Amino acid sequence: MGAPKYRPIVMITGASAGIGRATAISFARRGWRVGLLARGEARLASAKEEVERAGGVGHILIADVADADAMFRAADEVVARWGGIDVWINNAMATIFARVEDIAPGEFERVTRVSYLGQVHGTLAALRYMRKANQGTIVQVGSALSYRSIPLQSAYCAAKFAVRGFTDALRSELEHERSGIKLTMVQLPAVNTPQFDWARSRLPRRLQPVPPIFQPEAVAESIFRAAQRTPRELWVGLSTMEAILGTSLLPRYLDRMMSKRAWTGQMTAEPAVAGADNLFVAPPGDPGARGRFDRRSADRVYSASGALVRVAIVTLAAGGGLLSIAGFLAIDRQHNRSSEKERRRSLRSTRDTRRW
Repeated sequence: MGAPKYRPIVMITGASAGIGRATAISFARRGWRVGLLARGEARLASAKEEVERAGGVGHILIADVADADAMFRAADEVVARWGGIDVWINNAMATIFARVEDIAPGEFERVTRVSYLGQVHGTLAALRYMRKANQGTIVQVGSALSYRSIPLQSAYCAAKFAVRGFTDALRSELEHERSGIKLTMVQLPAVNTPQFDWARSRLPRRLQPVPPIFQPEAVAESIFRAAQRTPRELWVGLSTMEAILGTSLLPRYLDRMMSKRAWTGQMTAEPAVAGADNLFVAPPGDPGARGRFDRRSADRVYSASGALVRVAIVTLAAGGGLLSIAGFLAIDRQHNRSSEKERRRSLRSTRDTRRW
């Protein structure tokens, strides 16, 4: 596919590895100019090379999303270089795997500053320029954990809930202003990324995503589609849909299920390996987009807008109810057409049939 005459511009935070890197490549394949923002300079340089091999144009921006001023400067730099920002994707995250009482207050704060305030800072930086043009798209990369919390990731789950609350409030403000700026949130399933080798952990065994697991390239394609179609929310993976709908309908049941499945499901059978984590400082190395779960990860993932899924559920439920009512009415009409004599004679068999 040839590059378009106008190369649109996307900014991606957390672009040096994992989902952010895969998303950068997804946009690059369509000829976009890609602002690559993260802390790790060497990984960003590698990501830029991949972007340009894929047909895009890359620009490195070294910044910590927890630093609001750094985010504003990054936006200024991209606009000065390329003239604007068409899409801004807030993807950067940090987490810690531990029980609540084993997490220090400073660690809660850091996860919050990266995984929640990092998206706020990115959104504010994007709005400064998008408001002037009254156009542009902001994509918040969320998670099924934006709706369904799990044990051992309290800080991260809380941050993702906060992002959803912030996004919903901003969406209403943009609606009130009749703004041309579009806002979408993508709720993700478990993804095969390097975070499970460099996230801070106090668990006794090596980390893993709770299955089913999907490859970051498949998820990146869903993020690209969300940036183009801008549904209110895009739910990626049937596991995400089940988690969101399940916690709405049966929260207590999911509490019990997560207390077992998610507790053990976040650990492999291997003992934990000591090493540098990425909570406060970018670790060395360049793992790329993928983690170590290739053999267990699916290359394709189904996604649908949250609104479409909800409408489908309501329609199916209503349709089932209507069919049941129609069936009862048909039986009733048939029953009324029978003679009184036939009714008496068939009463016993009718009762037997209903009991069966």
